[in-house]
Amino acid sequence: MALKTILHLSDLPNLDHVPEIYSTCFSKGLDLNRASSFRIPKFMVIGHRGHGMNILQSSDSRMKAIKENSILSFNSAAKFPLDFIEFDVQVTKDDCPVIFHDDFILTEENGTIFEKKVTELCLAEFLCYGPQKETGKEGKCLYRKTKDGKFVKWNVETDDSLCTLQDAFQKVEPSLGFNIELKFDDFAVYQQDHLLHILQVILQVYFLTEGGASIYYDVRRNSLGEAMKVCLEGGLQGIVSEIKGVFKDPGAVPKIKDSNLSLLTYGKHNNVPEAVHMQYLMGIDGVIVDFVEEISQTVDDMIKPAKEMTTEGKGESEANSKLQFSQKELSFLLKLIPELIQF
Repeated sequence: MALKTILHLSDLPNLDHVPEIYSTCFSKGLDLNRASSFRIPKFMVIGHRGHGMNILQSSDSRMKAIKENSILSFNSAAKFPLDFIEFDVQVTKDDCPVIFHDDFILTEENGTIFEKKVTELCLAEFLCYGPQKETGKEGKCLYRKTKDGKFVKWNVETDDSLCTLQDAFQKVEPSLGFNIELKFDDFAVYQQDHLLHILQVILQVYFLTEGGASIYYDVRRNSLGEAMKVCLEGGLQGIVSEIKGVFKDPGAVPKIKDSNLSLLTYGKHNNVPEAVHMQYLMGIDGVIVDFVEEISQTVDDMIKPAKEMTTEGKGESEANSKLQFSQKELSFLLKLIPELIQF
């Protein structure tokens, strides 16, 4: 289970007082009923875990270029025309929000792989893994478990230290917005008090779903329709869905938009320019991508003609000029998409 929050550094009054956000946010209460006033102004490109996620067994060098979820990855992504970076936040047992995707952190000692749950570590223990900021200090070697059960060293071309959410607020290029995913254990039942404690850095919350691409015991996670219900009942801003779930049920998109909810997507198909272009035509608000350079350029090329047309005063809005297909043709493509995607 995961929740999303989207915020922009420029919206914060003073980054010197970031630690105060953690302790004072909930003393004022958490207002989630703001969906009706929230609008995404344009089609957004969001860097997945910064400059892109790491797939260590991949033959594509881009998937292991820079350590994911690191300050270096975030600032490398900022070199391209991105709107946001996406990253994963967990809370250590001593109540420090840290940035790390996997539920467990792995290392090797005397030939044996050991794993520890991130949320059961204190901050000092968490930061002792991987490259160290202190000169001459050596951290514990990080490993990762592949989908086929193998353990591989977390080797990337350009490595960086693990970091905290406070590090991100203080050290990341301020032009970038943050799309924060809060990680929770899929198999745990949480009490409301605990969730409120974890959510103390939340400003705007999204509901994350796979849209039916995978099936979970919790039915709220199994379709876009159920995700809509959660958002409307809870006053959330919108949905972040695995793109396969959207392509499987493209008819849900206009329903989501008619409900004044935003819709973002993630998944490997978002690294394919044609799939991103189709989402732009469908009215989806933005994509979370790994290949930030290629996709940001693709989106810039897509949107540029619409901007030029509006600038030249041809009387056609950007929203209308992007529809390069007729409604009939677009409806046909949307019906065809589920047949083209392998589930």
